[in-house]
Order: sequence, then structure tokens, then C-alpha cells
Amino acid sequence: MKKLLVLFIILGKVVLSQPVPSIDEKFTYLTTFSKSADKKYGDDDFVQITFFAIPETNKTPIYIRVYDPNIGGKLDEVKSEFDSKTKFSIYGGKGAHSNKDAQAFDPKGNYKSGVLIDSKTFDGDLEYDGKWYTFGPINPSDGELQPENGGYVLKFVIEGLSGDDGNLYKMFLSKSKDDNVPVEGGNSFCYEYCFRLPETPGFTSHIYPFVSTNVIAVKINVFDYDNEGIIRTVTIAKKGEMKTSPTEGTWSTTELIVVKEEINTSIDVQFIRKKEVKNNNVSVYITNQYNEAIPFYTIPIGGVPKYKYKIDISKTK
Repeated sequence: MKKLLVLFIILGKVVLSQPVPSIDEKFTYLTTFSKSADKKYGDDDFVQITFFAIPETNKTPIYIRVYDPNIGGKLDEVKSEFDSKTKFSIYGGKGAHSNKDAQAFDPKGNYKSGVLIDSKTFDGDLEYDGKWYTFGPINPSDGELQPENGGYVLKFVIEGLSGDDGNLYKMFLSKSKDDNVPVEGGNSFCYEYCFRLPETPGFTSHIYPFVSTNVIAVKINVFDYDNEGIIRTVTIAKKGEMKTSPTEGTWSTTELIVVKEEINTSIDVQFIRKKEVKNNNVSVYITNQYNEAIPFYTIPIGGVPKYKYKIDISKTK
């Protein structure tokens, strides 16, 4: 992974943490189904892992806030009746991120590496339906110290336990227990997403993988897009390549060859809705030429990529 200390220099400005999903990503909720759910609903493995990076300069406690963590009520996706449970767990310490199993796109092996800091399981109880639940206070130094990745890294693992329903939620890394107050210099990233696409035709959602040194190709792997739109990739060197994804309950792959100008920049992977489809959840992960997962960031490194038009001017007599 590209060193975040260098990335902050690339940004050239102070970074503030944002909601997860972020404003730039333009989708509202992450989705985690319980383990008895049919995978055709869009969640391929019933686990979601997000990493939060907190600068070493931050000496005050932080909080991870979750909106609507229960699995019942109006927001979540019911299959017959709400009978499911979702577990939220925070890990820090040695190996929380550096363990290779934690960086994979499949939750296998020791992906719960590190030291368990806090955990809570939610069911259909409506106490936190449409409300925020706060984990913390958490001492940032309880995370895994990785200066190359921006400071202390915490791992947040969300698991679908019993049942077959879908839990929709969002998160915020905050300086406050009772409000969403950004942590200066913070960011979050993951290696796979499962999220709910907006229903409005023409609406575009985004994810922002970062292309580090020695990457010559990336593969965008999308599960259960339902043939309801197109996938478009925009970089500083390419105006936009469009692909359809005619899948339901299966994976599709889009490959993008990386050119020199795209090294150490973000890619804008766009999901453009063509028609209205309700409750469309998709899973996405992105790999390099070695089939290693590439991280994508809620705050795109270097900013949202914009195609740089090249105009050749030749002098004539």
C-alpha cells in the first residue's frame, strides 16, 4: 500500500475524516447480511471490514459511531421476519492491519488479527433504530502503529451472524461521543465493500482505489450488479471506459491497464444507474496484477481524479 505520509503530501492540504460511506462516494449505506441469507441479495461473504487511520499527533480519545446498527425497522432489508443478529468488533494492536489475512478481499484465516478492544452484537431491538450508537472512548494508541499508513490503525469488523436479513448502516470516526466531529488528518479505507446503490435512474456512485508504485493493471470485481447500469472508470489519463455488468448472484470483472501517469493516483470507479431497481446491494473488490487486494479510501488520495485533457499544439509556417 502507498505510504500515507507521502499521500498527505500529495494532497497538499489537511484531511478531515468523513462519514463511511463518504460524501464523495455518493451512496448512503453499507450492507451486511446475516450468514443464512441468499448470496443473490448482494453480500458474497457476510463480513465487512473497515480500517480507520488516526494521526500520531492526535492525543485525545476517538469514537467510532454507527448509525442504525440494529437489524430491524424501516431501514434494513427483511426476508420474512427480522430474526437476525449483527456483530460489530474493534481490533487494534500488533497485526490488526499488518496481518495479510486482514488485507484480503475474502474473510478467511486470521482476519480478526490483533487485540479485541470492544464488541457489541445487535438484533431486532429498536433502541438504536434510526439512531447512533457510539463505541469508545478509544485511545488512538490502542491501534496498530503504522506511521507509513498515517499513524494508528484500528480495524472495525462487522459480521452477519444468525438469520437471513440485511443490515444497512453507516459510520463516523469522531472526536465526540455525542456528535459527528471530524478527526483532523483521519481517513478510512477497506479492501472490499458491500453497499446499497441508490434507486434513482441516472444517479452515479463512486469508489476510489489508489494505484501505488509497480501496479501495471487492476481488475474491478463486482458481485450481483443485476445488469441495472454501467461501470465507468475515470483517471487523470483516461476520460472514461464504460462496461456493462450483466450479473445476478455472480461476479463480473473489468480490467484496466495502468499507464505511467496513473501511478500514485486514485481511480474513480463509477456505478451509473440506468433504471430503477429496489434494494440493489453490490459487493466490490479491486486487485492488482498479482491478485492482491488494492485499498480504496473514503477520502480519495490526491482528491477525486479528473481527466487531464492533453492538447498538442504544433507550429506551422
